[in-house]
Amino acid sequence: MVSTLQVAPSNAEQARAWDGQEGAYWAEHADRFDRAISPYRTRLLAAADVSATDHVMDIGCGTGETTRDVAGQASSGLALGVDLSAAMLRVARRRAADEGLHNTDFMQADAQVHAFSPASFDVAVSRTGTMFFADPVAAFRNIGRALRPGGRLVQLVWQPPAGNEWLLSFARALAAGRPLPTPTPPPPPRPDAPGPFSMADPTRVRTVLGAAGFTEVLLEPHSEAMWFGEDAADAERFVLGLHGWMLDGLDAEGRRRAVDDLRTTLTAHETDDGVLYASATWIIRATRP
Repeated sequence: MVSTLQVAPSNAEQARAWDGQEGAYWAEHADRFDRAISPYRTRLLAAADVSATDHVMDIGCGTGETTRDVAGQASSGLALGVDLSAAMLRVARRRAADEGLHNTDFMQADAQVHAFSPASFDVAVSRTGTMFFADPVAAFRNIGRALRPGGRLVQLVWQPPAGNEWLLSFARALAAGRPLPTPTPPPPPRPDAPGPFSMADPTRVRTVLGAAGFTEVLLEPHSEAMWFGEDAADAERFVLGLHGWMLDGLDAEGRRRAVDDLRTTLTAHETDDGVLYASATWIIRATRP
């Protein structure tokens, strides 16, 4: 459990969430989350450019799909997945064993402070797992120490909310139950606060990674449709499980309005391939000198 981990005090809230109900929900719905982000899978792996002998760290590995992908590429190397969630790591270990991958390992740890062996990895990769550090400079500096000189850091992170229709649509719909003249989604967090968009601003990304000691920082934009369910009813169950906290404090009528609005937007986004919403990411590459 998290209580046995070395966790930076500033990351304690993230640890409670990811090793609590939030992480458990992701573990339970691992296939859905992997499918939602799957359009970016090939590009992230191409950017990581893992060779057969590389030692690779997967930061915020979750249920381990990216760890398993890079383990397959590093056939004579190894892949270590690091995450705060015990529930997701149990899924990751089971799936790696089911696939017969003998060059993978998984560790429950806070990558911001864990004492990794210095210069022991060739590549650090992350699929939407690096946006939640309370002190990103300290975290990336710690990760950088684990990379050999010339080692690479490759991340997939979200671009600003304006490019991510899925989040704006869900937030706007679930805000409809609030007693406001014109329901509006909650304001986005500060750009330097831990959260999905903490690495969305290119200037901040370069500042943070530069202060952590990385060079050759490159951001490559990508946009894809994200999948949230087979149809509106299927997607509704999933989205309410993920964002249902936004209904806290509403009375019955407010909840009804919010769920009705969510159902409306999900229905409007039904296609022959399921419920799809626009999304936008950066693939960030950087080098440890």
